[in-house]
Amino acid sequence: MADRQTIFVLNGPNLNLLGMREPDVYGPETLDDIAGRLEDRAADLGFDIDLRQSNHEGHLIDWLHEAAASQAKAVLLNAGAFTHTSIALYDAIRAIDVPVIEVHLSNPHARESFRHRSWIARAAKGTVSGFGALSYELALDAAARL
Repeated sequence: MADRQTIFVLNGPNLNLLGMREPDVYGPETLDDIAGRLEDRAADLGFDIDLRQSNHEGHLIDWLHEAAASQAKAVLLNAGAFTHTSIALYDAIRAIDVPVIEVHLSNPHARESFRHRSWIARAAKGTVSGFGALSYELALDAAARL
């Protein structure tokens, strides 16, 4: 449908390796597996999904700007390690009107201390973490209700 709003799902560094990288931490599912489930769930909710992944911070920033320019319903953002380091992503989220929901497969607060600080959380509407691939679906449900 041409009139359905889009929810962007943006994924940062190393998320292209899901299913292979530390499956004991991040689970066995690939990003394609997650994308398929999100597309089905979004269709049930009456939305389209635009799922992207990049290992480059600037791409994520450009895509946040694009989400705002296209009047997306929301952005689900798993910024990976940029979560803990990127003031640029923090600034980009603060610069747009589209609600951003931070997503993590693992629970950063149950991991190494350097993962306990999130610059993304300080700018995001909310955070869903610790539920593996289900974190994305829970965030999608929340985004649909905003």
